[in-house]
Amino acid sequence: MMMKQKKLQQNIDILSDFGWKWYFGEENKINLINFLNSLLEGEHVVKDLHYINVEEGGEDSGKRKVVFDLRCVGEDGEHFLVEMQLQNQNFFFDRAVTYTSRTISRLAKKGREGNSYELPSVYFVAVLRFRLDKTNLEKYYYSAKIVDEFDNEVLYPKLSYKMLVLPNFNKPREALPTLLDQWMYLMKHCHEMNQLVNYLDKRIFSRIFEIGELANLTPAEKMAYISSLDRKRDYNNTLAFAKQEAKAEGLQQGKAEGVEQKSYEVVRNLLIANQFTVAEIAGFATVTEEFVEEVRAGLSDKK
Repeated sequence: MMMKQKKLQQNIDILSDFGWKWYFGEENKINLINFLNSLLEGEHVVKDLHYINVEEGGEDSGKRKVVFDLRCVGEDGEHFLVEMQLQNQNFFFDRAVTYTSRTISRLAKKGREGNSYELPSVYFVAVLRFRLDKTNLEKYYYSAKIVDEFDNEVLYPKLSYKMLVLPNFNKPREALPTLLDQWMYLMKHCHEMNQLVNYLDKRIFSRIFEIGELANLTPAEKMAYISSLDRKRDYNNTLAFAKQEAKAEGLQQGKAEGVEQKSYEVVRNLLIANQFTVAEIAGFATVTEEFVEEVRAGLSDKK
């Protein structure tokens, strides 16, 4: 009970389901506008946002529906699909393409108006708590469009994928030169902060701390927030347990593979000596006769 109380003394965690919609929901859309503009700096300016239904239905009743965290339309007709993802998923990019394709299909004009094929811009924005590429632990911002693979010329600028990988963002608070850096730092550390600090731009982030105090929540909202934290905590505990189990299983597998390798070498050497039967070799090496036959077959293939 004391642990929950200690956590609730901090600001609302922006990376909880409740916190994500609290900070970036329609009542606080200025935060989402500021965030998107820091992400799209030099590419596009979001002037205003209109929030629309987060649910995207299939082409027919039998197809699965898609539910976004936030779904908005800009003043110029551009569409934003904004998500916060805690856990990794197989085929994440396939999923992102499916989501944007579903939206584009809905936006395509029908009848005579559709003859021009003109579409509005669509942006898929995802803040991720997992690594997209485990071989690259430094890349924290992915930005993709349809480009020519030979000269990187952008062929279609109206479809964009923006992914922020928080585990790869490790800049210290003294090295946050851009607003995007500051947003990523805030997302990782907001729950640890009690007030606006001087390394964050006051014009952009003052409202985050104004609305982030738990005292602003009604009793019902506070209960919803606690439930959101519990779900996040359960996920973190499950992930930690899975990693521990995988590590233990890996150690056991490594030991087993080591024993198997040693047995293979013993059998191989006895076969090369060509002085013993399969049964005798199996007895000497404490393995099955089938294992001896497999090793012998392998040696024959190499000849």
